[in-house]
Amino acid sequence: MDLMAPRSKTVKQMPIQVPAAQPNSISIGEGVKPFTPEKAQEIVMSLQQPVVFCNMVGDWPALHWNVKYLSAMLDGKTIQFRLGLKTVDLVPQFETSCSYVEATLEEFLAWSCGQPSCLSGPFSCYDSSKYWAYADYKYIARIFEDKPEIFQDIRWSDFGFPGRSGKESTLWIGSEGANTPCHLDSYGCNLVLQVEGRKRWHLFPPGDTSFLYPTRIPYEESSVFSKVNVANPDLKRFPKFRNSTAHVVTLSPGQVLLVPRHWWHYVESIDPITVSINSWIELDADHEARVEEAITRMLVCAIKSAENPSDGDLWLNPTEVEATSHEMNLQYLNQAVSAYFKCQKTSVSEGAHCSSTGAGQRTAASCKRKRREVGCEPDGCRLVTHGFDFSTSKAEELQKIPFGPHLIQVLPQSQETGSMGAVAVESDGRDLPCENEGEHIGKLHRRRKELVMSNDCEMPAHQMDSDSSPCTSQTALSTNDLLDCLVNPHVINLVARLLLERTGV
Repeated sequence: MDLMAPRSKTVKQMPIQVPAAQPNSISIGEGVKPFTPEKAQEIVMSLQQPVVFCNMVGDWPALHWNVKYLSAMLDGKTIQFRLGLKTVDLVPQFETSCSYVEATLEEFLAWSCGQPSCLSGPFSCYDSSKYWAYADYKYIARIFEDKPEIFQDIRWSDFGFPGRSGKESTLWIGSEGANTPCHLDSYGCNLVLQVEGRKRWHLFPPGDTSFLYPTRIPYEESSVFSKVNVANPDLKRFPKFRNSTAHVVTLSPGQVLLVPRHWWHYVESIDPITVSINSWIELDADHEARVEEAITRMLVCAIKSAENPSDGDLWLNPTEVEATSHEMNLQYLNQAVSAYFKCQKTSVSEGAHCSSTGAGQRTAASCKRKRREVGCEPDGCRLVTHGFDFSTSKAEELQKIPFGPHLIQVLPQSQETGSMGAVAVESDGRDLPCENEGEHIGKLHRRRKELVMSNDCEMPAHQMDSDSSPCTSQTALSTNDLLDCLVNPHVINLVARLLLERTGV
């Protein structure tokens, strides 16, 4: 049964403004949470659409983690910031095209506020009116390794995951305009707590994958990027994006967003300073996904490494330290396959969940990105899902989900919002996208860069403007064109299944 709204254009939809959580005035009783840990886990593990939990974290000390507090806790320690332009182009601003600086949170706060002291600091080359800065994917276990007591400020046990704390969580600190390009995560589902400021999430269901033009360049394990800048889509180049269905929500402090498995998402900070904390929850399906990722890594590394380095194609994301060798990638593939069958065997014999293990293979979903974060795998974060029956149909699942003021569905704006829990509130204008294809107010415009014929050209002759002259180089296929076909998620899924079938015989 299709639970999604009828197809509609993405660019004209209004974001759902979820009412801010007010933990001190919960009608169900002071200090009482709307869901038990068991019920919250059931929702997280069974629901295949995004929702916002309200009034679940009012007693978490982590709600005090604003930038000033974190700056005091870090006590002058520097972290890396990614910087990008606030201007809106027709192509995504991938991490390979960003600048990077090492700075303290105090320096970041001064820069974002436009203080004169920044004229000589690490941000001195970047005008805060033209650039945004993002300290993203910062593993709390790493940056606060000397203050392990702070891990307990985050209590994912309230969502049914005992023992999961800040040690298995990631910190995000950004200025207005800071964003993550649209992508899907290969592993796990995602719980995101908003601490300071607001972020706008543009989410697309897994069924929209072909409309989002998936690519693995830049390559990063566990992240499938979209070629479309969903904030300003180039509909001439990516016409199928018109068929996508955006679920847009503005997340406020004290709220927790569930991003289900394989949901695409583009995230942007819409307030001067934002702080978020997230944790990726490992799923049984990750075992097959790791096989798929191993196949993808082998193909991408083999083909791109064979290119002439002078071509200057920044195909490897900064999160990946280096292109691994063919031998290492083959070993990684074999480990992933072995772990898959080990889990299958264990599931059959014991009916229990098992987690992939093995040297060279990262297994904890909370450390799903950042290959350079060596040794960040947390202990004790293996997910145990026994006690729940998730084999029921989607319709039955939805009937059991207690949507309402404490659990808000993130629906397409075009869908009727009369059902309980589906909230669309008129905003104050700060949350409204402007009419120019969904970009938000305050962002500047710039003309699209001229297409330079390179190995990233993908404008076929039949899509050229009518006044364009035919050019042989414009229709020449590149290595990236071939890779987009070879490592398309649908193709890789088929290859993985064939490989597992061959191995299992």
